[in-house]
This record gives sequence, structure tokens and C-alpha cells, in this order.
Amino acid sequence: MTPIQVIGVGLKGREGLAPHLQALIDQATVLVGSPRHLGYFPEVAADPWPLGDLKVTLDRLQHWLQAQPSGIAVVLASGDPLFFGLGRLLLERLPAESLTFHPHLSAVQLAFSRLKLPWQGATLISAHGRSAEALTMALRRGDPLIAILTDSTHTPAALGQLVLTLGLPYRYRLGVCENLGDTAEKIHDLTPATVAGKTFATLNVVVLQRQDDDGFDLESLPLIGLPDCAFATFSDRPGLITKRDIRLQVLADLALAPGQTVWDIGAGTGSVSVEINRLCPTAQIYALEKTAVGHSLIEQNQRRLGNANLHPVYGSAPDALDPLPDPDRIFIGGSGGHLADILDRCAQRLRPQGRIVLALATLEHTGTVLTWAKARATWSIELRQIQVQHGVQVGPLTRWQPLTPITVITLMHPT
Repeated sequence: MTPIQVIGVGLKGREGLAPHLQALIDQATVLVGSPRHLGYFPEVAADPWPLGDLKVTLDRLQHWLQAQPSGIAVVLASGDPLFFGLGRLLLERLPAESLTFHPHLSAVQLAFSRLKLPWQGATLISAHGRSAEALTMALRRGDPLIAILTDSTHTPAALGQLVLTLGLPYRYRLGVCENLGDTAEKIHDLTPATVAGKTFATLNVVVLQRQDDDGFDLESLPLIGLPDCAFATFSDRPGLITKRDIRLQVLADLALAPGQTVWDIGAGTGSVSVEINRLCPTAQIYALEKTAVGHSLIEQNQRRLGNANLHPVYGSAPDALDPLPDPDRIFIGGSGGHLADILDRCAQRLRPQGRIVLALATLEHTGTVLTWAKARATWSIELRQIQVQHGVQVGPLTRWQPLTPITVITLMHPT
């Protein structure tokens, strides 16, 4: 038997342990644990070592092991010691061959069981004594299922506020699970808005579940500047959308008017087309998208948010542009590697006094457009670089979170 036995314990204490683990604790000469864990075993004869200063306790355990004692030390830990627990620190300080681990059900396992959610693909994050950076990244990626171990700073209410502050193009629900495995266990189904101001037991786990239904009161949506989360998006890349801040600038630079014909090339989810459609409902908008999934999303967003003057078109530019009526305005959000050819075709078809607006995220695409425009001195060009920063919660504080800078270029027809 190895000299150090690391035993995971739940909120039921001794009662929740298998008989052989209870026997190990009864045989121990040293019992290490938090005051709460030691309190589960008041009758044990072992020398109790409370986990106060963790470094001091680990040093003491290391010296005990080096003295080659005849008995065993039992270290009590919450749930699974190797899941964001004490196990990692023990392995850093002590030889692996001196340790045996006996995991209990972790709080995360119990949370998913209570919420009845398969969790093999979930993102698991500990915000306990850590920053929320990993969680922010997971939310921006649109991870569909995220479990978070909380602390007194990163409370369920603070996590809900973080979700709201990020302005995501999709919604999350919060499952807040308190005192898992105890008679005082409670499960709450909340939203980032309804969790605000609520307090919970110190021992809680939050599970964020991305919602793929729209869940919106369409009558309450603004005429322009729709929230990103109003749009149906790619399930595997939910952040792949022309963001609201950029859409608003694109709408301004297009200088739209009623009755125009508009091309939206590389339309993606159709967010820009929908905004144009709502702002100028008599304009004829052709949203060209080369992917079947994107084309389906444009149709879905057109049905929910637009009218019959928004026409989803399945195909690749520039060839798929040939059957379309000549445009007054063109927005290019994606080019599939054919940007120069698309610009040539657009220049041939654009009506007098027309405009082409592009939103570009890369230097290479910006260089392609500038080279194209330089070779056509009669075209006017305007450039803007938009750097948006959103305020995000970091515990009780707020900091700026930058988004990818976007270059918006407006090309104006010479006649």
C-alpha cells in the first residue's frame, strides 16, 4: 500500500464513501484535510492536519514521507482530487509512486446528471481563484456546453453579467447547481438577465448551455442595429457573422435609398442583407452565399426578420453574379479567394453613381483592394479602420475586450 491515500469526499462525508475507503481513513495515522472535511470524521484517531496554509501543509507532508513512517496518511479532497483539485499540487511536490487516488463523484459530474445533459464534449473551466479569461474565450467561440467552478468573485450573477457584456451572437441559459449531493441541494434554471442580483450557496457549479432557438420577441427588435444574437448562425462557428458595430458602419457607407438593387456577396448568415432589407424594405437585395449551410441560414433569417424583397442566392462569385440584375450598391463580406475577379465583375455591372463597400479582416485582402483601386484612378476610395472594444466584467471590475480590427473600404463609381 502506498503511504499516502488521497480520497475524494462528497457533502455526505463518511456516509457517501465505500466501506474500504472508510476503513482506510480509520487506519490512518495522519489525516489531512480542510476543517470541513476533517469535521466529517471526528472519531478518527489519526493526527489531524488542517489545510490552512497549503504550502506549509505540503512541506509537512513531504517531510513526513521522507521520514519513512510505518503508517499511512490520508488526504481528504473534494470530489475528484485530479479535477481542478489538490491532486495536481500533490503530484508536483511528492513522488507519484507514493500516492494513490480514490476519486469521488465530482461536482461537475453531479451537475450534468442533475441537469440531464450528456457532457462528453463539454468545456470544463475553473474560475475558482483564477481569471475569467478562459471562460471569455470559450464564450466567444460559442462552445455549446460550459461547466464552471465558481468562487466568491466569479459568482453565478457575475458570470451572467459577463455573458451579457460580451454581446454574443447567441444566447446561453445558466444551470446553477447548489450543494450537490447534500440534502440542501438546489437546481436553478436561469438566464444571464434573471440571475442578476441573486445569491447562492458557496458550493455551486454553473453550467452554461447555448440556445439554438431564437427566443426573441421580434416586435421589440430595433429597425437597424439588430443584436448579433437575433440571427440564426453556423452551429459550429456561431461567431462567424458581420458584427453589429461593423454592420452599422457598412449601412452608413452604402448610402442606401429606397428601391435600389443591392448585392451582398459572401453573405454568410445574411446579417447585412437583413439589415438593408429592414431599413429599405422596397430595395431588392440579392444575398449570394456559396455554402449550403449559409444559404439555408439566410433563408431562415429572411423568413424571421425580413421580407420577400430579400433573395437568397446559392452560388459562388463571380460567376453566380451573371443572372442578377445590375446593382446600385454592392457589399462584399466574403470572396472565397477571388476578390480581384469579383471586383472586376462588380465594376462592369455597377450602375452609375454606385458604390462598393467591403469589410476586410486581413492585410492581404486590404492590399488586393488598394492595388485594384490604384489601377483605376477614376474610382474614388474611402478607407476606415474600425477597432471596437467592449467592456467586460473581471470580477467586480470592468475592462476593455478588443475585437478584431476591420477595414471598411468604400469604392465609388466614377460616373
